[in-house]
Amino acid sequence: MIDYLIIGSGLAGIGFAEIAIRNSKTILVLDNNSQNSSRIAGGLYNPVILKRFSEVWQAQEQLVVMKEFYSVLEDKLKTKVDFKKPILRKFFSIEEQNNWFAASDKVSLAPFLSTELITKKYSGIDSPYNYGEVLQTGHVDTAVLLEKYREYLVGNDLFLGESFDYELIEVVSGGVRYKDIEARHIVFAEGFGMHANPYFKHLPLDGTKGELFIIKAPMLDLDVIMNTSVFILPLGDNLFKVGATYNWKDKTDLATEEGKLELVDRIKEIISCDFEIIEHFAGVRPTVKDRRPLVGTHSMHPTIHILNGLGTRGVMLGPSMAQALYDAIENDIVLDAAIDIKRFLPKRQR
Repeated sequence: MIDYLIIGSGLAGIGFAEIAIRNSKTILVLDNNSQNSSRIAGGLYNPVILKRFSEVWQAQEQLVVMKEFYSVLEDKLKTKVDFKKPILRKFFSIEEQNNWFAASDKVSLAPFLSTELITKKYSGIDSPYNYGEVLQTGHVDTAVLLEKYREYLVGNDLFLGESFDYELIEVVSGGVRYKDIEARHIVFAEGFGMHANPYFKHLPLDGTKGELFIIKAPMLDLDVIMNTSVFILPLGDNLFKVGATYNWKDKTDLATEEGKLELVDRIKEIISCDFEIIEHFAGVRPTVKDRRPLVGTHSMHPTIHILNGLGTRGVMLGPSMAQALYDAIENDIVLDAAIDIKRFLPKRQR
């Protein structure tokens, strides 16, 4: 009997797998590669919601856990995945400048918002009102991370590349059985695929489609991440990842003409040079209406757990939420009520 059978190998799944391995637990990860939101994500980590100049929930705590998590992982995989890079917010008016400086006076935001106006001029961008700089930012190359981590799992016989059949799961004494696999616990980290899961499909996972580009812009000289209505992330060789749109109705991972036109318009608001669309892709983020993850244990089955709903901030949330679920299972540490799936139970059942 292994300790954990983990369903899903996106940011949530590998986060929990790695925490379990670091604690000398035996695991097996199963995935059919049907969910791609983690793989195509921008991978930005940013402690500030720039649209409203407000702090991301528990940002400082998440950053501390995240930095240590990816640092250890880079050594393990012998691959660089965490790239610390400034995020600049382009200002479109004096009023936006004033709002920035007002926000930087708040105790919760002071560690993250520079009070020095960035006046540097970048070729390909008109910026008469300059920029604000967000601190403690960067991006994780999620595609490389997931590929290298899967190679690690495969190389250690810890991965099954197949679809999960929910009808074959049996709750047995001391754990669960799935086909010929017995485990003390099963952790579902399927992303938007949770809607097919009979144990957790009642939870309000909404799903938000995002579309992104890879563009080529030889005249755009940018060595930082630009983030306004969309982000522009330099990849090298005049290539940039740009995103993303937010569509709450379409739940497919197909790129659309509507999404393309929206992204093109937003890019043109930020840069003034020509660009070519090299690639256009889409995915459905696992989002929740209250903007908090779905973490916890099934109310009727104490060996069946969920780690989901990381939304648009998976690289920041993933390590902290994986640690929280692990601690809840193994060390009886009570989950924060804000993330515990018990919040969706009737009050009398909590």
